[in-house]
Amino acid sequence: MTGKTGTTGTTGATAAAGIHVRDLRKDFPVRDKGLFGPRSTKRAVDGLDLDIPAGRITGLLGLNGAGKTTTIKILATLLRPSSGTVRVDGLDTVADARAVRRRINLIAGGERMVYTRMTGRENLWYFGQLYDVPKAELRTRIDELLDLVGLTDAADTMVERYSRGMTQRLAIARGLVNRPAYLLLDEPTLGLDAPIARDLRRVVAELAAAGTGVLLTSHYLTEVEELCGHVYVISEGRHLAQGSPAELKAATGSHRTVRVTVTNPGERTAAVAARFGATREPLPGGGEAIVLRHPDDVAGPLAAAIVEAGGSIGGLEIAEASLEDAILRLADGTAVPAPEAAMAG
Repeated sequence: MTGKTGTTGTTGATAAAGIHVRDLRKDFPVRDKGLFGPRSTKRAVDGLDLDIPAGRITGLLGLNGAGKTTTIKILATLLRPSSGTVRVDGLDTVADARAVRRRINLIAGGERMVYTRMTGRENLWYFGQLYDVPKAELRTRIDELLDLVGLTDAADTMVERYSRGMTQRLAIARGLVNRPAYLLLDEPTLGLDAPIARDLRRVVAELAAAGTGVLLTSHYLTEVEELCGHVYVISEGRHLAQGSPAELKAATGSHRTVRVTVTNPGERTAAVAARFGATREPLPGGGEAIVLRHPDDVAGPLAAAIVEAGGSIGGLEIAEASLEDAILRLADGTAVPAPEAAMAG
């Protein structure tokens, strides 16, 4: 990883295959003082470079307002960029929008992406024709998708009678109706029951394994860690970092935390803490916690050394490194790049 924080960088020349975003910017007009106030612009996306290759799930992360949804809508041809380029297998999303739409699809949680006064089956038939799916293939495809999202029994029910979860499941089926080469997922599991969310993650992983390129935004960071091989982190529309989840955690100092409670601390256990580079926290009743943050699994060696030094262990807790911590540290500027990442820049 290389770049702005010592952990990231942008890719150089790339082949046409894949989605390639270069110097992307998007400005929105705003009025500063109410309806009749002076007009200005707000920049939601500011110079982004992204690469979404086929056969990989790529994450796009950031705090609320970072520009993730705006970016995805530009990639989906729903918004035009103010400047910069987006190419899908060499096709420009503005000049070749119709051809691009045949190759992509979007699933967005929390947004109504189906028609409520049509049945589930009618929705899939309608959207399938928009994507020019041959009718004979579409009939079979609809049955497959309804089964996939667990809506076979509700296929001929009006969507206005669906629950929120059922509507979102239908939106997932709609997003897969054209067998997209690239799938854009904006909070796709928002509001889904746990079993359906798990099934969607399985389907997305299988699609990527079969060659589909996927871009995922999600506030469920365990979902990102499970699925994404590569992650971009943005803030206020700008690029902050990129790398695998493990690389981002390591590069920002987001290591696993080992906390050992010692009931009878003394000079010898203090010496152990100093040798391991751990901190000591006094506890009520005369005990203390020896706390060590480290990228490796050091709980066993630390506990063994404390016992060897005559310490009595009252508790041992291990907290794995958090991708959320890494994102927050990148966003607020407190990230400390790992030495190897800094040298890579």
